[in-house]
Amino acid sequence: MTADFTTKPTLEGELVTLRPIRAEDADLIDAIIHADDEIARLTGSGHRSDEPPTTPPIEELREIYGRWAVADDRLVLGVLDNASGDLVGEVVLAGWDEGNRSCWFRILLGGAGRGRGLGTEATRLVVDHGFRVLGLHRITLEVFDFNPRARHVYEKVGFVHEGTGREALLFDGEWVDVHYLAVIETDWVS
Repeated sequence: MTADFTTKPTLEGELVTLRPIRAEDADLIDAIIHADDEIARLTGSGHRSDEPPTTPPIEELREIYGRWAVADDRLVLGVLDNASGDLVGEVVLAGWDEGNRSCWFRILLGGAGRGRGLGTEATRLVVDHGFRVLGLHRITLEVFDFNPRARHVYEKVGFVHEGTGREALLFDGEWVDVHYLAVIETDWVS
């Protein structure tokens, strides 16, 4: 079975709705990234806490999101907070390895989407879609040591720690480990 990332579903939960990303979402995602000092650190996309997050120019970011909206090599869904209707982040399945029926997962949530279970539900919804609809066998992710909140969410959903990459990120002059987690279809309980 080949994962079909060309089909862009809408997945509905109690707290969040995951809907296909659109080019115009780039503006809000860019604003979320720049309004939240934690994002660069938590995602490992920066190296110093006193540096603002970097993103491509907005026109280029819109083009990237436009490509992702129709891409056959990834599934990018916007995370909508059902309480407000606001876009608070995104979830991604990508890196499809057909022979091994596996891919990787990432989530980005701005401050407005944290601390209320939205990330947990969004992760469950997209992982469940990966196993039940896309026919995946294994979904992996990476999380940095200074993001225990995210690691807790991943483990609560069913991801298992498989290893540690020692001193993988230099941040504020200190080395930070990265943890490798995965969930397997035979262990999946939604």
